[in-house]
Amino acid sequence: MTQCAWAASRTKNTYPHAKYHSLVGRRGKKRALIAIGHKILVMAYHIIKNGVPYKELGKDYLLHRREDRIVKSHVKRLQALGYEVELKKAA
Repeated sequence: MTQCAWAASRTKNTYPHAKYHSLVGRRGKKRALIAIGHKILVMAYHIIKNGVPYKELGKDYLLHRREDRIVKSHVKRLQALGYEVELKKAA
């Protein structure tokens, strides 16, 4: 599984690649590979159990999933530094 995880982490513009690079900073390379291997096993289990095809989430899935939390934490940090923050979504 670690070799599958290593190969998946090297594919460009995919969810496993983005997840690997998200984890490697916090856990290290080897633990991140184990986590990606576990993700692959969980994906395979659900694909086999439910009989559905694999759906690639893409490299931006993690960013969009955590977008509100990222914005909230940055606003809180700026307010702690004494700034008034007004958010406006860019077009």
